[in-house]
Amino acid sequence: MKNRNISFQAECWIFVCALLFTGCSKEHSTEEKRIVEDVKEERKDETKERQEMETGDVSAEENTKDLEGDTKDMAAEPEIVQKDWSEYLNGRNGTVVIYDASDRRYTIYNDELAATRRSPCSTFKIISSLIALEHGILKPRDSVRTWSGEIFWNEDWNKDIDFGEAFRTSCVWYFRQLADDIGKDRMQKELKKISYGNCDISDWEGRLNTNNNNRSLTGFWLESSLLISPKEQTEVMERIFGENSEYSIETQKELKQVMLVKEQERTDVSVYGKTGMGMADGIVVDAWFTGFAETAEGKLYVCVRLGSTDRGDVSSSAAKEIAIQIVSDMVS
Repeated sequence: MKNRNISFQAECWIFVCALLFTGCSKEHSTEEKRIVEDVKEERKDETKERQEMETGDVSAEENTKDLEGDTKDMAAEPEIVQKDWSEYLNGRNGTVVIYDASDRRYTIYNDELAATRRSPCSTFKIISSLIALEHGILKPRDSVRTWSGEIFWNEDWNKDIDFGEAFRTSCVWYFRQLADDIGKDRMQKELKKISYGNCDISDWEGRLNTNNNNRSLTGFWLESSLLISPKEQTEVMERIFGENSEYSIETQKELKQVMLVKEQERTDVSVYGKTGMGMADGIVVDAWFTGFAETAEGKLYVCVRLGSTDRGDVSSSAAKEIAIQIVSDMVS
């Protein structure tokens, strides 16, 4: 750059000297000034081009176009594929949602029910466990809670119990205490963070649950104020266990240990999840299984919900069996 400026100054001096020796007229002087100005403009253009080449700068318009293109790609809606899985439900009223986050694709049976929010029931134990683990409220190696002595309908709950067994037996009184330890404010904040359904914990005590008035066995997640759809359940599972999870590896590891489903024949597919069941007037109205499967191709986030029907075999265990069978057939 410095050499080019010296060269330009030298050219100007030669030009001036020529004027002095030739005694150019006023008309010539005007024309010569124009030539000098043209040379200056050319120098400016060359300098500008060189700076752009050295810095790699592009125009604001090009930057804007690139940004718009990237934003469109990121905002692209996931694909939704309708699938007839009625044979797996065998006449039951229900829905199945499989979410493949790597392909951004939902495979859904009964999309109307898939979008319908219902009480999560005991599937919410995944979330209360997640929050308690992440905040150090629950320490798996020191997690025994003392039984009150009250006799419950499930014999497995009538004793001191630790986290792992409480999760697997779906011990309501254990998780009622855990929710109270988490507290309303923290619970509300965490549900909003993870976008859990309607995030409504206003019925903290579970008084809306007409099927049970024992505080030890009810709460906002049991046929009460908190609602979530099957499709939203799969999305929440992806936020917890997906590539962009904000939760610690240790928390995910502890959750996976208690969520692992033992009743599966295949060794190349691992299924993790939690069942849940809710009743109204003595009739099963919500039977859930929600979780995910680890396969050689990646994770599949799954949710099965069965609703009330005339059939008598609507249960959370049936929902789990349906989920395992569909996932196994999908990856075979």
